[in-house]
Amino acid sequence: MTTTQHPIGSGFGARSTASEVIEGIDLTGKLAIVTGGYSGLGLETVRALAGAGAHVVVPARRPEVARENLAGIGNTEVDALDLGDLDSVKEFADRFLASDRSVDILIDNAAIMAAPETRVGPGWEAQFATNHLGHYALVNRLRPALVRDGGARVVSVSSVGHHNSPIRWDDPQFEQGYDKWKAYGQAKTANALFAVHLDALGKDAGVRAFSLHPGGILTPLQRHLPKEEMVALGWIDEDGKQVNDSFKTPEQGAATSVWAATSPRLAGAGGVYLEDCDIALPTEEGRTGVRAYAADPKEAARLWTLSAELTGVDTFS
Repeated sequence: MTTTQHPIGSGFGARSTASEVIEGIDLTGKLAIVTGGYSGLGLETVRALAGAGAHVVVPARRPEVARENLAGIGNTEVDALDLGDLDSVKEFADRFLASDRSVDILIDNAAIMAAPETRVGPGWEAQFATNHLGHYALVNRLRPALVRDGGARVVSVSSVGHHNSPIRWDDPQFEQGYDKWKAYGQAKTANALFAVHLDALGKDAGVRAFSLHPGGILTPLQRHLPKEEMVALGWIDEDGKQVNDSFKTPEQGAATSVWAATSPRLAGAGGVYLEDCDIALPTEEGRTGVRAYAADPKEAARLWTLSAELTGVDTFS
């Protein structure tokens, strides 16, 4: 199959669940890593992968909370990781590589959204640093484990939020004025572009990459948003009850990640943006699909170069 943005008729859709898309797939003997896999979509993603037989490693900024939330789900282990701290990323990767294991699935799921202006590391904008640069460094540092047994799938959880902003090449760290939604949009565009170039660099070693929009879901991702703003957006009412019928349940929201990580329909493909358990259409308007700037190989290569310069790591080029 080609890797252009054309739906393939997966047989699943917006209301499919993680358990439905993985039904009949045996992951016994496989190892998956799911960042942020202890709440919201990540937790449902871990539940589905572990239920299919995979051993799932959950790197967590709050390991004690992760262990509590994962209690009762077998085939899981927790380790410490703060994606906003590149030393923490290196320490996690070093520990994992020392365990002499390969990775079959890596899902870059953890994220922050519409956060107040926050600086991490050497003054980086926190959404770009956490959602993109931390995952960029993690994947690069785990390269030996990703290529070890013939390759792996890397799934980068983006969002329709990428429609809010391309990469701001003149001011990627928002040093000239901060806008929380444009910062989130840039970070989600970066997630999509990361998959484009990782797939180009990694496919000869069997590493294939995908990005995706999971759908609108009320999860802890909204923790930075005041209730009044979510009411104004039409997500909830004054009592905090969800009123947007297009929103998915967490298990439905996890379905596209799980499908991307496991579907045999995607064998031999990569570098594409997915939504509702299928390859998304390109779009320049509307509320679905992938913007051209988030699927542009030249933009992706430029972002990779910038990311390598900022993080000091580049094992795929």
